[in-house]
Amino acid sequence: MKRLLALLASLALFASARADVEVYKIDTVHSSIGYSLRHMLSNFTSSFTKLSGDLTLDRTDLEKSSVTATIDVAAMTTDNEGRDKHIKSDAFFDTAKFPTASFKSTSFKKTGENTFDITGDLTIKDVTKPVVLKATLLGFAPGMRPGTFLTGWTATATIKKSEFGLAGPAMLATVLGDDVALTINIEAGFKKG
Repeated sequence: MKRLLALLASLALFASARADVEVYKIDTVHSSIGYSLRHMLSNFTSSFTKLSGDLTLDRTDLEKSSVTATIDVAAMTTDNEGRDKHIKSDAFFDTAKFPTASFKSTSFKKTGENTFDITGDLTIKDVTKPVVLKATLLGFAPGMRPGTFLTGWTATATIKKSEFGLAGPAMLATVLGDDVALTINIEAGFKKG
């Protein structure tokens, strides 16, 4: 009975929170950014598993929303120690000098029932370029603790690594592709009050 009452109270808070602008914190445990690029005749994939940030969401008009995120590039792993060292070296990410990357949205544009173009500035190393994320809202739901709420999003984008100073040594130009496909999965939480 207590659990039912707690759930009903949470649902009531969930409904009352809908009209407010809510700031959701990215759940670092349940969020990630995967990437893929061509290596010779196949695609190489890996991911950034440490990111943080906020989604400021106006659920009465999601086009008024915004997102900021910081990606811990230095914590990236490809499951290969030698490759990790090479990617983090000054030939690519230079994580000793630039340990993080960031994204800050400049606009949300509704493109379908639950889809948005989220335009923003992506900064990698000392280069900032505009990027459009093709995003899908997966939904809102009460969290596992009373008074908490969740939102889920997924997004894709393609960037050119050469535009961010990540082309690498010239000898790799024919080995590695320039287009990097990003797949972003975000779960974020909000606590009322």
